[in-house]
Amino acid sequence: RAELERLAALPGLSRDTVRFYVRRGLLAPLAGNKGGSNPYQVFTNEHVQMARTIRMAQSLGFSLREIAALNVEYRARRLTPSRGAEILSGQLARLEEKAAHVNAMIRYIRAKLAWLDAGSKGPEPNFTDYENRARSVGGRPRVQARKTGIWASAMPLRASRNGGGAAKALSK
Repeated sequence: RAELERLAALPGLSRDTVRFYVRRGLLAPLAGNKGGSNPYQVFTNEHVQMARTIRMAQSLGFSLREIAALNVEYRARRLTPSRGAEILSGQLARLEEKAAHVNAMIRYIRAKLAWLDAGSKGPEPNFTDYENRARSVGGRPRVQARKTGIWASAMPLRASRNGGGAAKALSK
């Protein structure tokens, strides 16, 4: 239990989050010597690193399903630097699309507030106009990911030798 508490003390992690990662197979703690028929789970420093990596991957917009799939690719040795750049470029495009949508919402809300502050004079702002403008201003720009070291240092997925099945998703 102390091991779980130590892992859950990391920023962004709770005991429930750690347990969820274990249930999903993203973390595979070692079985301890204490606890009788229900041995304690032992989390190593590598597990701590993996949990941090999973959280970081999630903050970059990767789902747990994607993180697990990347782990499978890594273990099959199919996660090359070019494949890593492809994955990161795709994720960047998804995030840029999401950012464009959020920016359109911000512009709409600002326009709506200005319209309300002006006593609702003139045509009322329409969100569709702002969303369409965001799409017509270039859509998704293609940004080429650097191939030198980004994947090697930012995206290795590895199952731990002693913790098996753990996703070391986006950082060392």
